[in-house]
Amino acid sequence: MSTIDDKATEVPEDAAGESAETVPPEQEKEEVAEKKEINKGLVIFVFIAAFVASLIVGWILFPMVLYTQENQPIDFNHALHLEEVENSCESCHFFREDGSYAGVPKLAQCVDCHDEVMGDDPDELAFVENYVQKNIEVPWLIYSQQSDCVFFSHAAHVKAAKMDCVSCHGDIGESTSLKVYEKNIITGISRDIWGKNIGGIKLHSWDRMKMNDCAKCHKEETGNQGACFQCHK
Repeated sequence: MSTIDDKATEVPEDAAGESAETVPPEQEKEEVAEKKEINKGLVIFVFIAAFVASLIVGWILFPMVLYTQENQPIDFNHALHLEEVENSCESCHFFREDGSYAGVPKLAQCVDCHDEVMGDDPDELAFVENYVQKNIEVPWLIYSQQSDCVFFSHAAHVKAAKMDCVSCHGDIGESTSLKVYEKNIITGISRDIWGKNIGGIKLHSWDRMKMNDCAKCHKEETGNQGACFQCHK
């Protein structure tokens, strides 16, 4: 080998020592463990952030998009009318002679008292001018309207079972105005049927009118939740 080759292959002892220097195994293990902890923490953070975001979307934003809001055509004062009819719901929501339920009052029932304006209430004025004088039925938005496949008998619950209206409709008889009507844009059904709480929490018997609520009540009162054909047609 030539002198040039010898010089080229010679490596200084200091340089060789530096290149051969390695990280101690203990330190290397600590660094690897530290990186794993960082990655683990990052994964947990991303999971929690995604979970919180999904709750916000599912519980807050989605219901805002799913339901439309509408005001009733007339802001009806239940408390005022109950005073006039001596606290009797059946004065307006009555049963016909054949036992069927009349439901929301028709214009003919209201005309007896509202054939003309009796005061300065703007809602009464609008009612008389827009509906009574024009002989047009008020297009009320029904909060408790079930889907077409459901059959509900008021007579069976009110007459036979002696249930109070409050059990399903709450203290609406004490209200001085009507709440905003919310409708599901997919099914067209009132939000009162499924309830306001998307988490399924129910504080009062009138918070929602789902099938499970009816079945639970039937089970508690009669010992049997009933057959499908009793409510579905």
